[in-house]
Amino acid sequence: MNKKLLAAIFGSLLMLAACGGGDDENAAVKNDKKGGEVVQSGDAEKIVQGNCTMCHGGNLEGQGNAPALTDVGARLSKEEILAVIKKGQGGMPPNIIEGAEAEVVAEWLANKK
Repeated sequence: MNKKLLAAIFGSLLMLAACGGGDDENAAVKNDKKGGEVVQSGDAEKIVQGNCTMCHGGNLEGQGNAPALTDVGARLSKEEILAVIKKGQGGMPPNIIEGAEAEVVAEWLANKK
Protein backbone atom coordinates (compact mmCIF):
# COMPACT_ATOMS: atom_id res chain seq x y z
CA MET A 1 0.00 0.00 0.00
CA ASN A 2 2.81 2.39 0.81
CA LYS A 3 4.36 1.87 -2.62
CA LYS A 4 1.09 2.72 -4.35
CA LEU A 5 0.64 5.86 -2.28
CA LEU A 6 4.21 6.92 -2.94
CA ALA A 7 3.79 6.27 -6.68
CA ALA A 8 0.55 8.31 -6.74
CA ILE A 9 2.23 11.24 -4.94
CA PHE A 10 5.27 11.08 -7.20
CA GLY A 11 3.08 10.95 -10.30
CA SER A 12 1.06 13.93 -9.08
CA LEU A 13 4.21 15.93 -8.47
CA LEU A 14 5.45 15.14 -11.97
CA MET A 15 2.15 16.30 -13.45
CA LEU A 16 2.24 19.54 -11.47
CA ALA A 17 5.83 20.19 -12.48
CA ALA A 18 5.03 19.61 -16.14
CA CYS A 19 1.97 21.85 -16.07
CA GLY A 20 3.33 24.55 -13.78
CA GLY A 21 6.34 26.72 -14.21
CA GLY A 22 7.12 30.33 -14.90
CA ASP A 23 4.51 32.84 -15.91
CA ASP A 24 5.78 33.65 -19.40
CA GLU A 25 3.31 36.49 -19.83
CA ASN A 26 4.98 38.40 -17.00
CA ALA A 27 8.58 37.40 -17.68
CA ALA A 28 10.90 40.36 -18.09
CA VAL A 29 13.08 38.60 -20.66
CA LYS A 30 11.64 36.57 -23.50
CA ASN A 31 13.36 34.89 -26.41
CA ASP A 32 12.52 35.89 -29.94
CA LYS A 33 12.28 33.36 -32.77
CA LYS A 34 16.02 33.64 -33.41
CA GLY A 35 16.90 32.93 -29.77
CA GLY A 36 17.75 36.55 -28.91
CA GLU A 37 16.50 38.30 -25.82
CA VAL A 38 13.52 40.62 -26.07
CA VAL A 39 12.66 42.76 -23.06
CA GLN A 40 9.43 44.70 -22.89
CA SER A 41 9.93 48.36 -22.01
CA GLY A 42 7.22 48.10 -19.35
CA ASP A 43 9.33 45.50 -17.59
CA ALA A 44 12.09 48.00 -16.78
CA GLU A 45 10.34 49.08 -13.59
CA LYS A 46 10.04 45.44 -12.47
CA ILE A 47 13.73 44.87 -13.17
CA VAL A 48 14.66 48.00 -11.22
CA GLN A 49 12.42 46.98 -8.31
CA GLY A 50 14.12 43.58 -8.21
CA ASN A 51 17.71 44.81 -8.53
CA CYS A 52 18.14 48.45 -7.56
CA THR A 53 15.77 49.45 -4.79
CA MET A 54 17.69 47.71 -2.02
CA CYS A 55 20.41 50.35 -2.36
CA HIS A 56 18.72 53.26 -4.16
CA GLY A 57 15.48 53.13 -2.11
CA GLY A 58 11.98 51.93 -2.89
CA ASN A 59 11.16 55.13 -4.77
CA LEU A 60 14.71 55.52 -6.10
CA GLU A 61 15.12 58.48 -3.74
CA GLY A 62 18.64 57.38 -2.78
CA GLN A 63 19.84 56.18 0.58
CA GLY A 64 23.19 55.84 2.27
CA ASN A 65 25.92 56.07 -0.36
CA ALA A 66 23.58 55.19 -3.23
CA PRO A 67 22.46 58.30 -5.13
CA ALA A 68 18.88 59.14 -6.03
CA LEU A 69 17.78 57.94 -9.45
CA THR A 70 14.54 59.92 -9.59
CA ASP A 71 16.12 62.46 -11.96
CA VAL A 72 19.13 60.55 -13.23
CA GLY A 73 18.11 61.20 -16.85
CA ALA A 74 18.68 64.92 -16.30
CA ARG A 75 22.29 64.19 -15.32
CA LEU A 76 23.27 61.22 -17.48
CA SER A 77 22.44 60.00 -20.98
CA LYS A 78 21.20 56.48 -21.70
CA GLU A 79 24.73 55.50 -22.79
CA GLU A 80 26.26 56.88 -19.59
CA ILE A 81 23.68 55.08 -17.44
CA LEU A 82 24.34 51.86 -19.34
CA ALA A 83 28.09 52.30 -18.75
CA VAL A 84 27.47 52.65 -14.99
CA ILE A 85 25.30 49.52 -15.02
CA LYS A 86 27.96 47.56 -16.91
CA LYS A 87 31.10 48.86 -15.18
CA GLY A 88 29.76 49.80 -11.76
CA GLN A 89 30.59 53.05 -10.00
CA GLY A 90 31.45 53.97 -6.42
CA GLY A 91 30.07 51.19 -4.24
CA MET A 92 27.92 49.74 -7.04
CA PRO A 93 29.35 46.51 -8.44
CA PRO A 94 29.37 45.93 -12.21
CA ASN A 95 26.79 43.94 -14.14
CA ILE A 96 24.01 43.82 -11.57
CA ILE A 97 21.76 43.86 -14.64
CA GLU A 98 23.02 42.46 -17.94
CA GLY A 99 22.13 42.16 -21.59
CA ALA A 100 18.79 43.30 -22.92
CA GLU A 101 17.56 44.00 -19.39
CA ALA A 102 20.38 46.51 -18.86
CA GLU A 103 19.51 48.26 -22.13
CA VAL A 104 15.83 48.63 -21.22
CA VAL A 105 16.62 49.82 -17.69
CA ALA A 106 19.13 52.38 -18.98
CA GLU A 107 16.53 53.75 -21.39
CA TRP A 108 13.86 53.86 -18.66
CA LEU A 109 16.17 55.63 -16.24
CA ALA A 110 17.32 58.09 -18.94
CA ASN A 111 13.70 59.25 -19.19
CA LYS A 112 13.62 60.13 -15.49
CA LYS A 113 14.27 63.88 -15.53
